[in-house]
Amino acid sequence: MFAEIEKYKSLDFFAKQVVEGFITGLHKSPFHGFSVEFAEHRLYNNGESTKNIDWKLYGRTDKLFVKRFEEETNLRCQVLIDQSSSMYFPVERQGDFKSPNKITFSVYGAALIMELLMRQRDAFGLTLFSDKIDLQTEVRSNVLHQRYVYSIMEQLLKPVSGDTLQQRGTSIAESIHLLAEKMHRRSLVVLFTDAFVKPEQQEPLFDAMRHLRHCKHEVLLFHTYDRDKELELNYGNKPYWFIDMETGKKIKAFPNEIAAKYSAAMRQQTELVKRHAMQYHIDYVPVDINLGFDQVMQPYILKRSRHF
Repeated sequence: MFAEIEKYKSLDFFAKQVVEGFITGLHKSPFHGFSVEFAEHRLYNNGESTKNIDWKLYGRTDKLFVKRFEEETNLRCQVLIDQSSSMYFPVERQGDFKSPNKITFSVYGAALIMELLMRQRDAFGLTLFSDKIDLQTEVRSNVLHQRYVYSIMEQLLKPVSGDTLQQRGTSIAESIHLLAEKMHRRSLVVLFTDAFVKPEQQEPLFDAMRHLRHCKHEVLLFHTYDRDKELELNYGNKPYWFIDMETGKKIKAFPNEIAAKYSAAMRQQTELVKRHAMQYHIDYVPVDINLGFDQVMQPYILKRSRHF
């Protein structure tokens, strides 16, 4: 199952910010105890235990200080996959690991992150959304849960055609707002989406991203797109029918006549998403699916496997 990601198993996946977990793991916790790694000194309070007094510091300062330590904890991660119709572009590359479409890349990317988290005893859950939240699992860290989530994602890899593909719109903002409050505090949220929204939906999307950060979640955004076809509109010099995969609306046009204006608008929209992500301290990963899975994920996971 997802054998293509086996070569990544030796790597680690660390949280950038402190997290609140429920068992001891690899990540920094906001709760202080008296174990693992030294954090700081604080003044001793009369009546408390003397076992953690720093007597060497007392000898130098003639004052009583207690050592505080940072506990390490496991991570709670919620993986969000946009399964709106536009994520299946290009349809002919559905399920192809070597040359994936957007949903295929997202599924394998999610499976890789879950595999690394599972090996670290970190907990994860899966959310699928389109114009609503279509599915949400529990956040768990056992093998049965992993198999269950993998079986769901395998369904997303099944071949589809333009005739059978269900038209599903995107409502990223509403889905994120619902999840932001429901998730355990200080979770890691991993979002796979092409962020294709109407102009009037852009500000609500950015508000939703800000909501996640306000709730102390760390956010990782994989922004998926086909640069050649979706951003640059590189087609032959002949008329094409362009079909909105989410609404079914059609328009006939010569790509060469509209490419310059179209590309400028798409670059502006992409830069807007990136700029807001950086503004809200969201870890932004641009994903041109034409580069292939390894060229995008391998450098990022290698970077992430080191302590930030």
